[in-house]
Amino acid sequence: MGANRTGRPFTGDDAGRLLYATLAEFGFSRGVYDARSDDGLALLDCLVTNAIRCVPPGNKPLTAELAACRPFLFSTLGRLKRLRLIVALGRVAHESVLRALSLAPGAFPFVHGREHEIAPNAAKASITLLDSYHCSRLNTNTGALTPQMFRAIFARARELLDESR
Repeated sequence: MGANRTGRPFTGDDAGRLLYATLAEFGFSRGVYDARSDDGLALLDCLVTNAIRCVPPGNKPLTAELAACRPFLFSTLGRLKRLRLIVALGRVAHESVLRALSLAPGAFPFVHGREHEIAPNAAKASITLLDSYHCSRLNTNTGALTPQMFRAIFARARELLDESR
């Protein structure tokens, strides 16, 4: 897999092609995405990380696998001192973010395009959690997620970040 080889999530698959093209379209990257670690792509105002670090059998992570990966996500989010927005790619990412921030997923239902204001703790400002269907080939081939729907998510993300400056 390209992600294992390059250390960059979604590299070398259909989801990555859609994700990185969309990030570029809305000014979240510069350079050229070419599925290589030396392709020159640089992310701007964003970070792409995983809720789960491996591809589980059948693309269905087990609860234990998600729990084992949660400390990584918690640590990653904790290092982001100016974090204002999270785009969750799919229900698994949505629920993983909430659990990593010690919030109950049931209080924030996953719906494509929905925005949730979450406050991880009193010491940090609130964060907008913006839900999107995952950009997997399954979702794009079946039409559950169209490129237009995906672009609308990142257009909104750009708008929210620009408003908060």
